[in-house]
Amino acid sequence: MAENMAQLVDQGRKALAAAIGNAEAGGPRSELAANVADATKTLGVVAEYWLAKPEKAAVAQAELYGGLSEIWRQTMRRYTGEDVPPVVAPEPGDKRFDSPEWEQNPFFDWLRQSYLYASRWAGDMVERAEGVDPHTRAKAAFYTRLISSAVSPSNFVPTNPELLRATIENRGENLIRGMKMFAEDINAGGGMLKIRQSDDTKFRLGVDLATTPGKVIWRNDVMELIQYAPTTEEVYARPLLITPPWINKFYVLDLNPEKSFVRWAVNQGFTVFIVSWINPDESKAEKGFEAYMHEGVLTALDVIEKATGERKVAAAGYCVGGTLLALTLAYMAAKGDDRIDSVTFFATQVDFSEAGDLQILIDDARLEALDDAMAKTGYLDGVKMANAFNMLRPNELIWTYVVNNYMKGVEPAAFDLLYWNSDSTRIPRANHSFYMRSCYLENRLARGEMVIDGVRLNLRQVKIPVYEIATREDHIAPARSVFRGAKFFGGDVTYVLGGSGHIAGIINPPSKGKYNHLTGGPVKGSFDEWVAGAKETMGSWWPHWLLWITAQAPGKVKARTPGGGKLPPLCDAPGEYVRVRS
Repeated sequence: MAENMAQLVDQGRKALAAAIGNAEAGGPRSELAANVADATKTLGVVAEYWLAKPEKAAVAQAELYGGLSEIWRQTMRRYTGEDVPPVVAPEPGDKRFDSPEWEQNPFFDWLRQSYLYASRWAGDMVERAEGVDPHTRAKAAFYTRLISSAVSPSNFVPTNPELLRATIENRGENLIRGMKMFAEDINAGGGMLKIRQSDDTKFRLGVDLATTPGKVIWRNDVMELIQYAPTTEEVYARPLLITPPWINKFYVLDLNPEKSFVRWAVNQGFTVFIVSWINPDESKAEKGFEAYMHEGVLTALDVIEKATGERKVAAAGYCVGGTLLALTLAYMAAKGDDRIDSVTFFATQVDFSEAGDLQILIDDARLEALDDAMAKTGYLDGVKMANAFNMLRPNELIWTYVVNNYMKGVEPAAFDLLYWNSDSTRIPRANHSFYMRSCYLENRLARGEMVIDGVRLNLRQVKIPVYEIATREDHIAPARSVFRGAKFFGGDVTYVLGGSGHIAGIINPPSKGKYNHLTGGPVKGSFDEWVAGAKETMGSWWPHWLLWITAQAPGKVKARTPGGGKLPPLCDAPGEYVRVRS
């Protein structure tokens, strides 16, 4: 044990050296300082309310003291052998306290209950602070959750019975392994902690992931365009163009043969094209939404017409890729360009007034700090965006891995979705700044104030059929926000509500028989009214979408080979851009 503790100190020294050596001067440190300052200021607003209401604060303190005292009395009764029910229990699905010692041992049960009671009391204090504006309240609740998650007794060896047992049984070797991984993950993040969530050594692009056969038929400074090889003798005449998000890589839609939306669509008889966005370096700093529209979506339409001879295209966009597609459609409508005559949005927002948890992290001060950081590099590092998403669900996406990786010393298992999630991309400075400010902060598209390439955008001019799929548990593009945005389009909109969240609810193949989806009438009234009147169907939404999209253009032609003989393939799918790691 003594030797292992010495090794632990040595590994800790290496981790510290990695953090100091890789961190850019003034980079992560200045952003951390800005975040801490914002948290202090936000929680200070709540504290001011309670300081100004001493009588109410006294009542709240008495509630805390009373609850903790009751937990202590219950613990004493348990020590005498009584079987008493807990004062407070974990929320369903909270796996931090699954080890039986948390319930069986009175001391650890006291720790668990005291923590749960105090953290919920802190959350209630935020909710009960009157007169606090909604955005500040939401931020205060977020910071309270973040702090509560960090101080959980499950996160520390002396206060977690499972970690104590593992450390004693392994004579501290688990902590050495964990500290070694900790140092490696700081190195991988360039001075910031990039928590490993999956065993990256088990996956190879084009072999284990992104395996649907196809060819890259076009490449420019923004994207590669992939055309997939047909598997049917005939295909629908109208091609399908997919614009994925550029925050992560396109192969979330082609994870493996069983989960691949791309492969499934090809097997249904579609000629599928997908954009693979570049993982940019500093030379692409000025590539903004206009570049992604012109060199991405609009160029893809030109290329598809050359490859297939078809002018009319069905388009689909996922998350921010869908937002870009919506802007492009409004731009095309203003220009009289009707090449896209059907659009599908996967978990896409166009109105950001109720934009979900991510909106909590966006304000002028935070964006200014990001702009300062991006001015030095020309891009937003993918690790920063990944960390922001992880903070929205700290128990599941941060502390679970901190405990398992760095304290238990257990390498994470191989999981394709988590491998994809960690394969983040950089985002050009101009692109990220425009998106955050124009959409999240100022909501210009919904207000009718967004201008792209000199054209004021109006979604009412988009009159083609629209299919909107949202998911019930999505915290990035909330179902209510997607529903609200669907009302801005000028044509017929089919809104569908799937199960699960932002990824699992969209990547839900029919063969799995998972979740459900709701379908209903027009997008009118409130979201709750629509849900109350909707029809529930068990299983994937994909077959419902298939009926919708094929009914619009059922005509078929002979299957097409990638490039159509007019555009020489550049390389095999999944291409070269997707292989560039951040």
